Amino acid sequence: MQDFKTRVNEYIDELHMQVERRQREDGAFIFCFEGPMMTNAFFIMLLKAVGDPDQQLIHQLAEAIHAKQNEDGSFSLYHDQSGHLTATVQGYCGMLASGRFQKDEPHMEKAAQYIRSKGGLKNVHFMTKWMLAVNGMHPWPYFYAPLSFLLIPTSFPLHFYHLSAYARIHFVPMMIALNKRFTSHAAFPSLAHLDENMSKNPFDWFMAREERSTDHFLMYMRSYTALDSRLDFFGYEAAKRYMFDRLEKDGTLYSYLSATIFMVYALMSLGYSPGHHLIQKAVRGMKKLVTSCQGKIYAENSTSTVWDTALVSYASQRAGRKRQDPMIMNSFTYLIDRQQMKKADWAVHNRHAAPGGFGFSHINTNNPDCDDTQIVLKAIPKEYAPLQWKRGYDWLLSMQNRDGGFSAFEKNQDHFLLRHLPLESAEDAAIDPSTPDITGRVLHLIGLEEKETASPSILRQKDRCVKWLIDHQEKNGSWFGRWGVCYIYGTWAALTGLKAAGIPSSHPAVQKACRFLKQIQLEDGSFGESCKSAELKTYVPLPFGTVVQTAWATEALLQYEKANNAGILKAVSFLVNHHHTEEAMYYPVGIGLPKQFYITYHSYPFVFPMMACSTFLEEMRRIHE
Repeated sequence: MQDFKTRVNEYIDELHMQVERRQREDGAFIFCFEGPMMTNAFFIMLLKAVGDPDQQLIHQLAEAIHAKQNEDGSFSLYHDQSGHLTATVQGYCGMLASGRFQKDEPHMEKAAQYIRSKGGLKNVHFMTKWMLAVNGMHPWPYFYAPLSFLLIPTSFPLHFYHLSAYARIHFVPMMIALNKRFTSHAAFPSLAHLDENMSKNPFDWFMAREERSTDHFLMYMRSYTALDSRLDFFGYEAAKRYMFDRLEKDGTLYSYLSATIFMVYALMSLGYSPGHHLIQKAVRGMKKLVTSCQGKIYAENSTSTVWDTALVSYASQRAGRKRQDPMIMNSFTYLIDRQQMKKADWAVHNRHAAPGGFGFSHINTNNPDCDDTQIVLKAIPKEYAPLQWKRGYDWLLSMQNRDGGFSAFEKNQDHFLLRHLPLESAEDAAIDPSTPDITGRVLHLIGLEEKETASPSILRQKDRCVKWLIDHQEKNGSWFGRWGVCYIYGTWAALTGLKAAGIPSSHPAVQKACRFLKQIQLEDGSFGESCKSAELKTYVPLPFGTVVQTAWATEALLQYEKANNAGILKAVSFLVNHHHTEEAMYYPVGIGLPKQFYITYHSYPFVFPMMACSTFLEEMRRIHE
């Protein structure tokens, strides 16, 4: 056993070496935030639409798309997916629009054949149809979006700010261009060879024939459609103001590539020329999101710098790095400088709270979130910056929902009508409800901080968190994670939170959760869960284990199981002794939008094994004390 513990320590040292070389002089740790090829494809089309002369960049983006293509011509969102229609349309159109590849090349013909075999373009996600439409490659639907919806006061039963922050920042520019039926003046290739019968029916167009009840939402909206003929001008002015008020200093919208691309098309539809300074600044800002990812040029949808820096700093401290270490001290400086000290959209539903949260990307000043705030507060000791720390903590606690749980971005964002939006994946994009993963991690912070000195009000908040988690446990003992894949992720967050909150191992919820994890462990000691879990809303195993999910499951079990348990020893052995394959290291375990946008966080294979192995060594020491 001593030799094994020595090997675990060596593994942690190896992980330290890997992350140390990623730190910049300003204290940030830089890792690629890799989603699907959608961002490369959309950025190629945008650059062509505004007449950007950087053909070398466009070709590099297209070549990176080609490198991800499957043998049958399709594109997949994750390793165990045989092909994905929308991703294939994105990849094909990005390559075709770039000019780097021609449609008669073999790999292009294979992609075209795959698309036709899946019914053409009718079942493509509406966001991609929109991108094709603004570039003249798909007809607009017979639909008008009443922008007077933005003028409805927040005192009304349903208003614009009931939509999630993610939905709002994308829908506003999308609906402007849709209403104007805008088409870029650039010459984009025809897609008639993919689909001769492109539908203009809005239900086909938006819902991709997904079955859902829309009556409640449509009945509510019909009255506002009539208003827009009289309030048309004011609706468009409100839409422009909404975008302009949320520009970051680099010209991007909310620091998101996708939202910024949509904004540029919206501005052009309103008469702004491609050479306008706002559009050119936005393009320069988006180019800063282009990075090298595993040797290929990739356009990140945003950077993940605050998130990654906080994770690395926290994991390194858990693994024994002293707070006085220059690497750690530099991370403190970087993180505290990113605290957001202005009221933003989150204040609409939380108007009495003072600002103090943290966002995801290095440039983000408009959109703090609970998840980034909790990990930054775990990484930075209170003694380092007591006033800033308390502001962040107070802001985070103020974001607790009325049901006792925590959401990602805003408070009480779960309006029942928005679940009936006639849009594909509306429940995943249009609302921002409490989730087990966010609730569990916030509970973990509260439990760590309030072991002895909790005020009665904070104790009540903690108890409500615990109750929410227990009430939302799945029948099989797991919890569903919204922002990661998926049941392993949610169960890890919930169990670590419950343990920090003082819930004993004898609790039935804990017993059920541990049984679930033990039952899904693979023969080699690893754990692996497919992205399909997010789509089917049930646990779907992978035939292989992943490094990150094994680390999550291991740390979750270590909360309540002895470190010398046979299953835990096998899991730790998998982490430290295996030569991991590329798919085991970089399977996408993050979720932006189920069915459409899965994320490979390139920091995760380092930080989470570091945490799990540190917890293992700590628990082993307790056994021998």
